[in-house]
Amino acid sequence: MKKLFYLLFLFTLSLLNISCKKENANPVAANTDVLESFGLVQGGTFSMGSLSGDADEKPVHAVTISSFYMSKTEVSQSLWKAVMDTNPSYFTENSTNYPVEQVSWYDCISFCNKLSLKEGKDPCYSVQNNITPSDWKSGTVVCDFNAKGYRVPTEAEWEFAARGGIRSANYTYSGSNNAEEVSWYAGNSYGTTQIVGTKKANEIGLKDMTGNVWEWCWDWYGGYSSTAQSDPAGASSGTTRILRGGAWDGFVNFRNTDRVSGSPGSKSNNLGFRLVCTR
Repeated sequence: MKKLFYLLFLFTLSLLNISCKKENANPVAANTDVLESFGLVQGGTFSMGSLSGDADEKPVHAVTISSFYMSKTEVSQSLWKAVMDTNPSYFTENSTNYPVEQVSWYDCISFCNKLSLKEGKDPCYSVQNNITPSDWKSGTVVCDFNAKGYRVPTEAEWEFAARGGIRSANYTYSGSNNAEEVSWYAGNSYGTTQIVGTKKANEIGLKDMTGNVWEWCWDWYGGYSSTAQSDPAGASSGTTRILRGGAWDGFVNFRNTDRVSGSPGSKSNNLGFRLVCTR
């Protein structure tokens, strides 16, 4: 039921194009050389999915992931503003170190390319081989996973990292069996997002992978295969993109294996993302 609720909620927001924007009167400066805030996720093989979870978490299947780097926290409002010169977030009165939200999947990939170019890295995303499209919705978005620029994680990369990678202790949530230790959710968030990185890290130093804001992933939403895979990138097509991790307004503490999705044009004050890259 929780997945149906979130799918309907996000789809409705997309249709209505709801934006609860609040203006931030204080301009923000930030260092956009962000690699220092990344942690290495050493590659390995894990069992993706859950035998005890929802139907779309089955079948459990072996997935091998190559090493990559992931930002230790969700993208903050200060970093977004430094790159995009705007702040679309609803919760701007609190702190620019809160996660950016009210960003669609399209917004996130646009940010990734712009940050890549700003730092002299090859962008990962293009539309029909056009590196800087005027409109991401104008064609099929493709990702060059060999490019050195920034991107959003694949669903498999996200789950592997949330579980703690090769150091996984098989916790229910990212870094603990106690959601209070590692997440901001409806029971402790006071009705708002919270400063990124203030909760306990997981086994490989990543924070906020449970709670605070939902995190966009690359993949189209689709079913799992029982076949062993290496660096999977999800279904070849679809209508909704994967979201992982739960958010500040959730009464359910979302497990590492939970899956939901939303229209790539959806925006809400509980939707954000984090970055990955190779070096």
